[in-house]
Amino acid sequence: NQTSLTEFILLGFGNLPKLQIFLFLVFLLIYFVTIIGNILLVLLVVIDEHLHTPMYFFLGNLSCLETCYTSNILPRMLVNFLTREKRISFNSCLLIFYFFASLACAECYLLSAMSYDRYLAICKPLHYTTLMNVRLCILLAAGSWLCGFLASICTALYASWLTFCGPNEIDHFFCDYTPLLVLSCSETQKTELLTSILASACTMPPFLLTMATYICIIIAILKILSSIGRQKAFSTCSSHLIVVTVFYGTLIAVYTLPKTKALRELNKVLSVFYTILTPMLNLLIYSLRNKKFKEALRKAI
Repeated sequence: NQTSLTEFILLGFGNLPKLQIFLFLVFLLIYFVTIIGNILLVLLVVIDEHLHTPMYFFLGNLSCLETCYTSNILPRMLVNFLTREKRISFNSCLLIFYFFASLACAECYLLSAMSYDRYLAICKPLHYTTLMNVRLCILLAAGSWLCGFLASICTALYASWLTFCGPNEIDHFFCDYTPLLVLSCSETQKTELLTSILASACTMPPFLLTMATYICIIIAILKILSSIGRQKAFSTCSSHLIVVTVFYGTLIAVYTLPKTKALRELNKVLSVFYTILTPMLNLLIYSLRNKKFKEALRKAI
């Protein structure tokens, strides 16, 4: 008879024992910057009437999402840097994975909604206020959140039906799906196929839509006669594209590409980009480089 495991051990970055305190301080700083910055942005969007526009409405949603997203993973990771006891129950592990998958999927669709908003603003300025009305903004934002949380239910249910009877050490800093499947003694081929399909559905359509809108935006920017105007537009556009490419690129590499040995070894490093670094970069690029946001911040202070 096989005994089913009820708890796991998150190995995290335990293979770097001399860097535990250093990594703790680095990730703690990232966590504080991300959380305080996102909460501040949401408050400013709510308080300042000048920020009651579609662009800042989506930014407020993105900040709420990334506050939840980061808080789902980083607190436990920080605790694990300082303690030897790194155990986590199966139910807690499953819950962390469900919220992570839901919020990651929601972010994909929300980023594509934001890129569509910028496309309308730059490529169709005369029709922008008519096309991007309050109703459409709410539908796009609500649809992004809803798609994320609904799409992840099937994957979480499949994971809850798996049996774990062997080693209980997860070689990751949070409860991700791929390291969990490696430990399962159940048949996982169908589960892996379902995960790949859902991951592709959550990443590829919004990624392709985002790329298509940015191509249209770049074409529109090239038509700007003023060289200073082109430079400013390209500066903002390139920053957005870098963040979007890093986020989608690492997600696609981890969840949709074939699980080769090289990718499994890089899994943990790539995960740092889309779980920890991207939320902070989004805050810095979408908000702190924005003139209206800076003005609103000065007024609030």
